[in-house]
Amino acid sequence: MAEALAIKDPVVEGAVRRARWRLLPFLGLCYLLNYVDRVNVGFASLTMNSDLGLSAAAYGLGAGLFFIGYFFFEVPSNVILHRVGARLWIARIMITWGVVASATAFVQGEISFYIVRFLLGIAEAGFFPGIILYLTYWFPRAQRAKVVALFFLAVPLSSVIGAPISSLLVQNGAGVLGFDAGWRFMFFVEGIPAMLVGVLVLVLLPDRPSRARWLSGREQHALEQRIADEDAAQVPQETGLWAGLRDGRVVALSIVYFGVVFGLYVLAFFLPQVVSGLQEQFDVRFSLVEIGLITAVPYAVASVAMVLNARHSDRTGERRLHVAVPAFVGAAGVAVALYLDSPYLVIAAMTVCAVGVFSAIPVIWQLPSAFLTGVGAAAGIALINSFGNLSGFAGPYLTGWLQDLTGSFRAGMFVVAGFMVLAGVIVLFVGRDSRPAEDTGDATTAQAQRG
Repeated sequence: MAEALAIKDPVVEGAVRRARWRLLPFLGLCYLLNYVDRVNVGFASLTMNSDLGLSAAAYGLGAGLFFIGYFFFEVPSNVILHRVGARLWIARIMITWGVVASATAFVQGEISFYIVRFLLGIAEAGFFPGIILYLTYWFPRAQRAKVVALFFLAVPLSSVIGAPISSLLVQNGAGVLGFDAGWRFMFFVEGIPAMLVGVLVLVLLPDRPSRARWLSGREQHALEQRIADEDAAQVPQETGLWAGLRDGRVVALSIVYFGVVFGLYVLAFFLPQVVSGLQEQFDVRFSLVEIGLITAVPYAVASVAMVLNARHSDRTGERRLHVAVPAFVGAAGVAVALYLDSPYLVIAAMTVCAVGVFSAIPVIWQLPSAFLTGVGAAAGIALINSFGNLSGFAGPYLTGWLQDLTGSFRAGMFVVAGFMVLAGVIVLFVGRDSRPAEDTGDATTAQAQRG
């Protein structure tokens, strides 16, 4: 019913439509750059590891140290964003991460690699949960899963677009601008767009509807009022900072997100190496660019499935099954992938894993708003994201360690599958279903009482 109410109010509907077209492409571009700079280390590893003498475990530790810096600064960063506004804080985040991303070109060994990855995590902390929070200022609840999915398209697109570009830069960058290795040139070049777009954020990103010059005064008021009414009906009192951090449902969702994101980052950091390993296993040969193109296939398919799952979740108002079922599907795909006897079947199974991971993530972010609002939502969303992203540390390190120990990715893939199953089970028991309040008429009642 939430969507029906929005359609009956042409002012709100027009404001939402303008916000969708004005904000999502630009925010998607920001996140695409964010994700490319976070995971391009997976493509660098194809030659960087041997250049720097990194073992699989050392590489996994360095790749994962990003998330330790990210973890400690995530909640403070999101609380600051809530207080000073998205425009200023997101610009700061993007400019600093761009500087550090480009500086990765100059690492000389394990220690400098570890330091730069840790600093990159600090620089990026707060970006993703900040955007999730920011979108709640602009879009009614019955549209948020689809909106988050459209925003999150930047992740698979970063692989569809970024994988071939990154691998091309690695393959052909040696000697350009004086860099002695292609992976150094790739890091240097791919950090620059984040700095430039960070400056544009100051110009193009209004903090709230009331600050958007491309909305009329009537549209600004109507949209902010609709969202305020929904929030008041769903969570009658604003959640305090510590209440948001202590809520048991926040802890449960942190574990859920940890399990799902475990699969995401193992795909991001090790899928290029898995594809490269198919050469020896099946006696085939790929260039670095071909590895990038093959790696893009699972993400392309997953992007379509993600939007369809989010759209169905918004239409039905159901959230938990739209997380649990994809998590189980993704676990099945990654568990069987490396036991198949054809490179095509291996890629198909990894595609199933990617479909499960990406389909679950946008819907997960609709669950916190069922019980959090205000500064408590800022803190709770950041805590879920920071704990969940610790899997970005544990996943690469544990997978790399198991590869060194066993000589195969198989053991690591079973660990990934186990965490995804755990996530699917837990989400089935997290609180009540986060159906939009308007579905029962609560928002209308709340508005009438205040009127």
